[in-house]
Amino acid sequence: MAMPPGEPIEIPDEVCGPRVLLRPLRPEDAPAVWDAVEESRRHLSPWMPWVHDLRSADDERAVIDRMRASWTRREDLTVGIFDRTTGRYLGGSGLHRINWALRIFEIGYWIRATAEGRGYVTEAVQLLVRLAFDRLGANRVEIYVDPQNVRSRRVTERLGFVLEGTLRRFRAGTGGRPQDRHVFALIREDYLRLAWRGAHG
Repeated sequence: MAMPPGEPIEIPDEVCGPRVLLRPLRPEDAPAVWDAVEESRRHLSPWMPWVHDLRSADDERAVIDRMRASWTRREDLTVGIFDRTTGRYLGGSGLHRINWALRIFEIGYWIRATAEGRGYVTEAVQLLVRLAFDRLGANRVEIYVDPQNVRSRRVTERLGFVLEGTLRRFRAGTGGRPQDRHVFALIREDYLRLAWRGAHG
C-alpha cells in the first residue's frame, strides 16, 4: 500500500550495525549482487524463486532500477546487506508489502553462501526491526518462513518473533507451486519487551 498522500516519510539513507551496513542498492552494485547470486544459486533456489530470472549483471541492474523507484514511492524498501568494514556485498533484505495506513511491514532476507552462519542476517533483521518500530511507527512486523527453511526460522526465534500459525499454500515456491508459510510477527508490545531492543552493540 502506498504511503498516505501529503505525509512525508523520512527514511535514513543507510543504517549501520556493529558488522553490517544496510542501504538501498545503486546501479553500480549490480556486478557485486550478480556475483553473490551466481555463487549462491544452489543455496538460494529452494527458497528464492526469483534467482532463476537473473541471468546477467544487466538483469540485476534492471531489478535495481525497479527497486529504486519503489523506494522513492515508499512502496518497498529493499536494502543490500554489506560488510561494514570491507564493503563486500553479503545479501539482501528490506521492509516489504508495506501497509502505511496500519504501519505493517514484512521483512525478507537472503545471504550469500559464503557468508552464511555468521550472524549477518540476524543483525540485519535487528536493524530493520528497530527502524520499523523506532523510526517508522510500526504496529506490526512480519516474517514469512518456508516450513522447510530451518535456518530462516532460527533467525526469527533468535530475535523473539512470535509464531502465529501456518498459512497453507500461501505463497508461490519453486516452480510456481503454492507452498505453506509459517507466519512470525512482532507487535509493538512484543518489541518493547525484547531484551536486545536497547542493546546497540
